Amino acid sequence: MTAVVTAPRAATLDKRVSPVTTLKNVRTLAWRGLVQIKHNPMELIDLSIQPIMFVLLFAYVFGPSISGSVEAYLPVLIPGIIVQNALFASMSTGFGLNIDVTKGVFDRFRSLPIARTAPLAGRILADVVKQAWSMAILLLVGVIIGFRFGTGFFAVIGAFLLLLAFALMFAWVSVLVGLSVNEPEKVQVFGFTAIFPLTFLSKAFIPSTQGMPEWLGYFIDHINPVSFLITAERGLLVGDAAVLRPAVISMLWGLGIAAVFIPLCLRAFKRRV
Repeated sequence: MTAVVTAPRAATLDKRVSPVTTLKNVRTLAWRGLVQIKHNPMELIDLSIQPIMFVLLFAYVFGPSISGSVEAYLPVLIPGIIVQNALFASMSTGFGLNIDVTKGVFDRFRSLPIARTAPLAGRILADVVKQAWSMAILLLVGVIIGFRFGTGFFAVIGAFLLLLAFALMFAWVSVLVGLSVNEPEKVQVFGFTAIFPLTFLSKAFIPSTQGMPEWLGYFIDHINPVSFLITAERGLLVGDAAVLRPAVISMLWGLGIAAVFIPLCLRAFKRRV
């Protein structure tokens, strides 16, 4: 009789990983995402140079026309461009995930005794840290060219936390796109076709909606979640706008986005890897 040789089954991740171990796995893989910058310095350039170019271009091109001077426009521009940059940067989460999946990195993770969702959560956490770096760069450049804070230290910290919290929840949209398409370039296409109009049809670069068509002004003032987030950021950084109501509304929008997209992402993640 000829013995039947069966191929060994591929190792699978332990679904019963403890919460403490899961957190350690997430921390390790988040650190992996940050260390990659050392081997890919272009990513750091994207996080630093591009925001600087946006601030300078918008300030010196639109500032004199909209507010009369660059200095008068900066309290409008800086909070708005910080939010816009955070939303665009969130697309890097889906871009990086798609590269890891298509190049087989997640297949290697499957053979390790780690939590199944740790690679996903680690990537998102690393990108949130990158978001904080990018926001700090924008504020620094703004201060150099004349932006001045109208609030205190704790309000500025609150602006950071509010933006990072919303970016963390909004990033799940990018995650779903990254897990659904077969090429990383398609994630970038989605970013420009969806986020570009969402941010420009907001209060990011205008002090008010006066003079706009009524329907457009209503959308910007009362529907677009980006406008609420920008208003809260202006209140925390400049002090010339209410904070509590727009901050709560923007967080409710973020929670709603996360509640819809996290289950979809987990299902797509299990199906893809």
